[in-house]
Amino acid sequence: MKKKTILAGLALLPAAAVSAAALRTALTPAKKSEYVPAPEEDRALELAGKLSEMVQCDTTSYANVAEPEKFLAFHRVLERLFPLVHHHLEKTVIDGNLLFRWPGKDSESPIVLMSHQDVVPAEGEWVHPPFSGDIADGKVWGRGSGDTKASLMAFFQAAEELLSEGYVPAHDVYLASSCTEEWAGDGAPKLVAELKRRGVKPFLVCDEGGGIITDPIGGVKGNYAMVGVFEKGKADVRFTARSTGGHSSAPGKNTPIARLAAFVNEVETASPFRKKLLPEVAAMFSRLSPYAPFGLRLVMGNLWLFGPVVKRVMPAVSAQAAAMLQTTIAFTMQSGSDACNVIPQEATVCANLRFIPHQGEAESLAIIRALAEKHGLEMEVLRSSDYTEPVDIHGDAFRQVERVIAETFPGLPSCPYVVTGATDASFYQAICPSCIRFAPVIYGPEQMKGMHGLNENIGYDCLPGAVEFYKNLIRAQEDR
Repeated sequence: MKKKTILAGLALLPAAAVSAAALRTALTPAKKSEYVPAPEEDRALELAGKLSEMVQCDTTSYANVAEPEKFLAFHRVLERLFPLVHHHLEKTVIDGNLLFRWPGKDSESPIVLMSHQDVVPAEGEWVHPPFSGDIADGKVWGRGSGDTKASLMAFFQAAEELLSEGYVPAHDVYLASSCTEEWAGDGAPKLVAELKRRGVKPFLVCDEGGGIITDPIGGVKGNYAMVGVFEKGKADVRFTARSTGGHSSAPGKNTPIARLAAFVNEVETASPFRKKLLPEVAAMFSRLSPYAPFGLRLVMGNLWLFGPVVKRVMPAVSAQAAAMLQTTIAFTMQSGSDACNVIPQEATVCANLRFIPHQGEAESLAIIRALAEKHGLEMEVLRSSDYTEPVDIHGDAFRQVERVIAETFPGLPSCPYVVTGATDASFYQAICPSCIRFAPVIYGPEQMKGMHGLNENIGYDCLPGAVEFYKNLIRAQEDR
């Protein structure tokens, strides 16, 4: 957090309270996350080879385009790489979407391990071709290496290794993978419908969304297990301004583009959405505070006093952290006339909203609609879905995941995390209250930038730990 920003916030608070908080912070030992993967070069390279083969299979998905052969080819790769899984587990294929059931000693309260098989299109000039699966510079390169074939490989490999030992899980284990996640298609809903048909009610679903994130907030350095506990909702909305048009040589007042610009400026200048520190977000800041420099530790570790300061200054410090405090809106597309000298009869701007639980879909859309009407705009909701209910961070499922993280990655701090994107896990909320978003691989700044961008890659040194995480999570079912 920028020093001037902190000082400006502190100036608004009672001096005695600030002094007490500062003393408390000074007496609290500072911590440092020093977790890095243990060196296991031979094993890491073996796993990198499997991931490489999976990346080489192009599984790009496009909205509402059925390409079953593409995914059936990928299934053949999985069958060759993980023969025991395919021999011992019950396999179901629904329009390219995969579901495996590993029968346990008890079929009640199973766990579901999931990660999607489809990837987004790979455009632009890449250092390593996007479907090369090149292994170079300590990384596996290519589209899907991080999002999310690494975790897909890891839980298939975990099952493969446990099966080779003759292991039988205490409860049923399901391995699930949709082929439409990247465009929020009907793949995961079809898998959930099948589980509903079977009467399956999972104890735990573990999907992507969080992960082992390097430098998760400005000033907090090192690796941290950011465990996603809910997703924000989302909507695509179009705003339209109309007029009679005309020639640009004699413009009237409040033309369509001017009204749209005024609307966008008002929203961008003063967000109409309310900021709030949800319990899950407060827990995240509290857990991270010992690892921050003093000024940030003072604020994050004393939210009883500095909660209002955090809400005030966080948008200036970290866009990612700020998005956890409120509904957000991002303007993404616009259109007007086809000529520079023509005032449009119709101009539009589109936006993407992400809803927070304390101001969900209905309220957030009503707020932005009222502002649009103030500027004489029409608003059309193109698609919309609300936030998912938060996982109980004091419940058995969340605590079990944290115990497994501590067992698998000694010294790795963990904390709850708000997923500002969207995952297939949201569909599983209908059958499981504990849908946790955590992929046990390391996403540094380079990996975060490469997801849905150029030169996607994953460091292969984190792959052995990812496999061990899933093995430990499966074995942890013996303790409940």
